[in-house]
Amino acid sequence: MYLNCHSYFSLRYGTFSPEELVERAVSLNIGRVALTDINTVSGVFEFTRACLKAGIEPVVGVEFRNRQQTLYVCLARNAAGLAEINRHLSDYLMSGRDFPLRPPRFEHVAVIYPLQQFDRLGELAPHEYIGVEPKDLKRLWRYRNRVCEDRLVALAPVSYPNKVGFSLHRLLRAIHHNCLLSRLAEHETIEEDEYFLPPANMEYAFHSHPELLQNAQRLLDGCQFRFDFESPKNRRLYTPSREDDVALLRKLAEDGLLDRYGPHHPEAIRRVNKELGIIEELDFTAYFLITWDIIRYARSRGYFHVGRGSGANSIVAYCMGITDIDPIELDLYFERFINPHRTSPPDFDIDFSWDERDEIIDYIFKKWGRHHVCLLATYSTFRDRAAYRELGKVFGLPKAELDALVADPSGTPPGEYTKYILRFAPLLEDFPNHLSIHAGGILISEEPLYHYTALQMMPKGFPVCQWDMYTAEDIGFAKWDVLSQRGLGHIKEAVDLVRQNRQVSVDIHRIQDFKRDAAIRRQLEAHETMGCFYIESPAMRGLIWKLGCSDYLTLVAASSVIRPGVASSGMMREYIRRHHNPAETVHLHPRMGELLADTYGVMIYQEDVIKVAHHFAGLSLAEADILRRAMSGKFRSRREFIRIENRFLESCRQQGYPEETIREVWRQIQSFGGYSFSKAHSASFAVESYQSLFLKTYYPLEFMTAVINNFGGFYRTEFYVHEARRSGGHIEAPDINQSDWLTRIDGQTLWLGWSLVRSLENRTVATLLAQRQQTGPYRSLEDFTRRVGAGLEQLIVLIRTGAFRSFGHTKKELLWQAHALLNKATQHPETGDLFQLEDIRYALPPLPQEAIEDAYDELELLGFPLSTPFAMLAVPSAGILTSDLLAHAGQQVVLDGYLITYKPIRTKNGRAMQFGYFMDREGQYFDTVHFPPVMEKFPLRGRGVYRLRGKVVVEFGFPSLEVVQVEKLSTLPDPRHAGEGLGGGGRLPMAA
Repeated sequence: MYLNCHSYFSLRYGTFSPEELVERAVSLNIGRVALTDINTVSGVFEFTRACLKAGIEPVVGVEFRNRQQTLYVCLARNAAGLAEINRHLSDYLMSGRDFPLRPPRFEHVAVIYPLQQFDRLGELAPHEYIGVEPKDLKRLWRYRNRVCEDRLVALAPVSYPNKVGFSLHRLLRAIHHNCLLSRLAEHETIEEDEYFLPPANMEYAFHSHPELLQNAQRLLDGCQFRFDFESPKNRRLYTPSREDDVALLRKLAEDGLLDRYGPHHPEAIRRVNKELGIIEELDFTAYFLITWDIIRYARSRGYFHVGRGSGANSIVAYCMGITDIDPIELDLYFERFINPHRTSPPDFDIDFSWDERDEIIDYIFKKWGRHHVCLLATYSTFRDRAAYRELGKVFGLPKAELDALVADPSGTPPGEYTKYILRFAPLLEDFPNHLSIHAGGILISEEPLYHYTALQMMPKGFPVCQWDMYTAEDIGFAKWDVLSQRGLGHIKEAVDLVRQNRQVSVDIHRIQDFKRDAAIRRQLEAHETMGCFYIESPAMRGLIWKLGCSDYLTLVAASSVIRPGVASSGMMREYIRRHHNPAETVHLHPRMGELLADTYGVMIYQEDVIKVAHHFAGLSLAEADILRRAMSGKFRSRREFIRIENRFLESCRQQGYPEETIREVWRQIQSFGGYSFSKAHSASFAVESYQSLFLKTYYPLEFMTAVINNFGGFYRTEFYVHEARRSGGHIEAPDINQSDWLTRIDGQTLWLGWSLVRSLENRTVATLLAQRQQTGPYRSLEDFTRRVGAGLEQLIVLIRTGAFRSFGHTKKELLWQAHALLNKATQHPETGDLFQLEDIRYALPPLPQEAIEDAYDELELLGFPLSTPFAMLAVPSAGILTSDLLAHAGQQVVLDGYLITYKPIRTKNGRAMQFGYFMDREGQYFDTVHFPPVMEKFPLRGRGVYRLRGKVVVEFGFPSLEVVQVEKLSTLPDPRHAGEGLGGGGRLPMAA
């Protein structure tokens, strides 16, 4: 009887989860129910799993709508029917067209039209029915003579469980339409009759026409959905046969083994053979070969990649060139990647440069076919207080009240509407809000994807499935994570620039050589890491300093220790202490010391959680893997996590451990939640860090140019420019005859690119560059105006940037000329003169230009001054320097610093504090700590130079300033705008 049920995957409409829908059916003793979400199959497999677990029959389908109009409900009679529905749904979602008023003639699908659609249908096909809702019964007499009785079925849509669910539905509709609840149009909601009615109520509603219920039940009974959740769904073969796949994988692994380890390495040979056996046994051969094929294509295009994640635990992957992580060197075990006890399929994470990733994805689609490849979806949910913000808008809260509510819902005083928000927001938590794209997940299927999902087009031009990674894993898909990052763009471009500027070809994959390089070791020991992937932040730089990090293995550990879970649990400090004094380590329990000998008894990797859960607590490997997934944030069911927690505590008690020890071990595990790395993942990051370190050590100017041009990193462009200057570079502002769109390096000189200039239009730059290439350098301002045709506003931007400085005139003289040139006649853009004309000479009085004016121009147009910001101070800089900090340990000092960045955090009692990062007047960097009382009394007020008074604190050799007083120093005023200095709240960006 229940032909048309919606879950919360009918986005911003239904209020049941698929599991709750099934629980409701079970409670009403209903043996068969249909899930028909609106224009999606997102909940099909969750629903099917829940039905099978509850012992009821799942029926699946889709309700097709154009906006609010229901066209028809389609029910799959079997698995082939779901494929037909998915194909029809995909055809229109991919094209963006409205669904047709009548679907194609399905072979395995029943189609139910609402009664109000009857007049336009004509004769019904054998698979078509008319749905009659209780409200339609009074009108049914009009149609009885025009349709066979057995084609009429009871149709009672289900969207929510009770009155609270109906209220949630109305709130979701208001969120969907971005309107106040009081302004929500009646036709945008459903009537208050879409509850999940018990069978007795259904019988009463249709008591005058019981045959409609009988027909509906008969239709339901004719539908069944059987699905094999266990078998792999990925493409099964790379070559035409399984035997050929196995032979090819073995050849690639053995060839790579020889290249990586040489002819005589018994341990490597043993591990390769062992892994190949497991890969073949678990039918993962094609997965490895497809990954190798992706890497091979990337290399053929000259693209860099990094293979990371748990896949780097595999020596076969290392030998095939998928990763550059040596699992023998790091004692990584393959079973972390693939083992029969894993609760989910493994996957390879492959990083490419941000500007090359889309071409790799396009290759995958074209290689394996558009019916077999899709991007993986993810659902943005009403998490992290998003529900409070959305409901606050629906009830029309003023912005100040809304911000206060989101910041601290529990501390919000009750008001006319806040009581409703506080009641309903928790109920919306974890509801899917909208479909999005997974960061990098790609599926490659054996059968056409329509057997599992509908596809819809996303803005990037690639289709996405309609469910997320949890469902993909649940139904047997292993995904490929094809990701992008700016760090690889830095490395790739730096290698190109070294070849262009120095005529040197760099092999950036000589990782083993880099690990042994003394100069790179010194660079790391000196914590000179700005621009280097993953190790450039103030926190990471401080950790490297505290650890005395000078080698690869320590850097691998640091890459994981820095993660919030380890840091917030207090174990980061404990790890540093034990690193320096391993002999003095007292372990929580002797068994912990044995299991975690490599990390001094501290859990820092996901593998450590597995070891402790299995060998310390006595959980099975499958249970330990579930816990590992929970620690990496990859779990959906909070209920399942609580079950594992209880199982962990119970098992530990059975082992006879003291309760205090058990609780502390669990606290440390729990602190990992959502933040932990596998050891292989940290090792992969450290490899990329070493590649960056190599370039920064030997080719610092080319490297910093690449960092500037890829517009990605922890810091603003200003500080990468400063870092290039620290490395011996000569920095030049954009120049009309020297600069390109991106920053260009010529010997030791960096010519800043036009892309850095604010307010400069792309069209102006394109014409400027084209004219320069076609007809040579610009000879004067007048020559430029004739050839480029830029308007006065754009010409002023170029002049103030200093682009025409090579012509020998001051900016004021050039501005005078620009107004004279562009006001004397109508301009004809982008046209040259038929004959070369003599430039007009103007006789001007002296128009001097002060350095401070240039600094203000640079601030406004580049975002930072090219000279030191300390030169702009109204008072001389005072106090000690960064280099003096260690000599003043424990003393009160004064230190002037230009604010680079700061990190706000909250203490355990909820008060705000900050960690600051500054540059002193000699261009060196230092760290500060601002505890809550100081932060509240002396807040940092945007960019600028501050006078900081505080105590020098040294921890593990790392000095920082524990600030007690802060004063923002005023700057010289712009002579052109008297009285508007930055420190006094001036109008220019530095104070913003």
